Amino acid sequence: MKRETIRAIKDLAYYSSIGLSVALSIFIGLAIGVYLDRKVFNTTPWFTLICLGLGIAAGFRNIGIAIKKSRKL
Repeated sequence: MKRETIRAIKDLAYYSSIGLSVALSIFIGLAIGVYLDRKVFNTTPWFTLICLGLGIAAGFRNIGIAIKKSRKL
């Protein structure tokens, strides 16, 4: 394979993994919040909303890191 083709495949794999990492960070934050609300503290919407917000913030952080990495290349 040509060097450019290999480079394009690597870039495509990296950028497609960003979407997965954003989705997983949001889902993990939501799952932790639901668990804390239902099993530990019994405060129905609050920990779910807080942890969901933290998961969304972590997802945006992952996007920011990817943008910084792509600018360095």
